[in-house]
Amino acid sequence: MRRFLSLIMMIAFGLIGCGQEVEEFAAGMLHTYPEARLLDIYKSCFQDFMGAEHLVGDIASARNYLEQEVASTSSEDLLPWYYEPCGIDGRYVRVSLRAIHDGLITTDELLDAFVNSANATDRPTVEQWSARWHDILEKIDGMELELPYFEQDKQFIDSVLAQGKYAISHSPEYREAYKPHYRIVRRDIFEQEFLPRFMGQ
Repeated sequence: MRRFLSLIMMIAFGLIGCGQEVEEFAAGMLHTYPEARLLDIYKSCFQDFMGAEHLVGDIASARNYLEQEVASTSSEDLLPWYYEPCGIDGRYVRVSLRAIHDGLITTDELLDAFVNSANATDRPTVEQWSARWHDILEKIDGMELELPYFEQDKQFIDSVLAQGKYAISHSPEYREAYKPHYRIVRRDIFEQEFLPRFMGQ
């Protein structure tokens, strides 16, 4: 079963890495995560466009937070994947803490990959991201997905962007249903450091 899931994720990673249409991405995400709201689609897309939510200057604090998160979870708490691509263009990957629990990578290795990903990339501006998001949103609007709290979520996202910010949390429904525990890693770092270990699982 684990080997099958890994194969499915590798296929998905390859497809997303080549880019995909907004409609394909949104439909696929809602198929995988039916409890997701627009907030969760937005979060996946901004993670892919912007990378980690901030530069990591205090590595000791980042390490403590990750160690506490690992200690408070178990494999049984987590979804059955080790990684999944973010957003539409596949520039970044979510690496699940399951990979640590199952002994594929260490806490230090995930921390290093996360810090290097956060600190090594010139971040686009919020204005660039806002323009990209509104292009994405226009296509999602046309899909008539009937997402719960859709108008409320659109207004909330616009209010965040209007403040010159972009990062938001997963929706309460997503957190309750899927208990996300992961770190964002840049795709090239992921492919070099982690992907060969995951391919054999």
